[in-house]
Amino acid sequence: MNSQTPTQSYNQAVLELAVAGLAALEASGHNRAQRTPAQESHFLCSWMADSLKEKRFSKLVAEDLATWIRQGRSLGAGANLPSLLGRIVSQYRQVLDKETGLGTGLKAMLTELQALGWLIFTDAEVDTKLKLDSEGQSSLIISAGEFERHIQDGELIKPITLYVRADEKLLAETALANGLLLSQGNKKSSLVKHHKAYRLRPANRLDALCLLV
Repeated sequence: MNSQTPTQSYNQAVLELAVAGLAALEASGHNRAQRTPAQESHFLCSWMADSLKEKRFSKLVAEDLATWIRQGRSLGAGANLPSLLGRIVSQYRQVLDKETGLGTGLKAMLTELQALGWLIFTDAEVDTKLKLDSEGQSSLIISAGEFERHIQDGELIKPITLYVRADEKLLAETALANGLLLSQGNKKSSLVKHHKAYRLRPANRLDALCLLV
């Protein structure tokens, strides 16, 4: 049965899916400790295929299911599906009710990264292709117009794009610590050479899987 409700967000849908997948895996046998990663991945791949076929979950996560099924079939244990679902549950539960104060959270994140030696730029417009010569130093750029106009009284009122060249794991961890979900990085859409573009949306409401820790 498709469990989507009219008000269900992507965040709620992907969390529901991940929780159900891990619960099904746990309930599938009493000797989970003796099962191999390949066996667990095979189980989840089959469970996902059945879930997609039977439309058990929201259409919002249908593309995710299809992607993970392909990965499970081609990579086997290398798809690491149990770990993937576990990371989703952990990360999305932390921000499930974090829909306010994202502007304040973003500014706190920038301060933390700057203290770690990152180059942070929020005072220049990014409206055409740019190149930043950072000599390998981690860097993050936000267009001045977005930074000034898309945050009001600590709230994020419109999406903001972050152009980043750095360790993605550290970026995801620092964002999560400040209550933020970032989209996955896109190099093709980036206006800054050698940087990926990440999106931050009001109320953390992304429409696809976030950058996972």
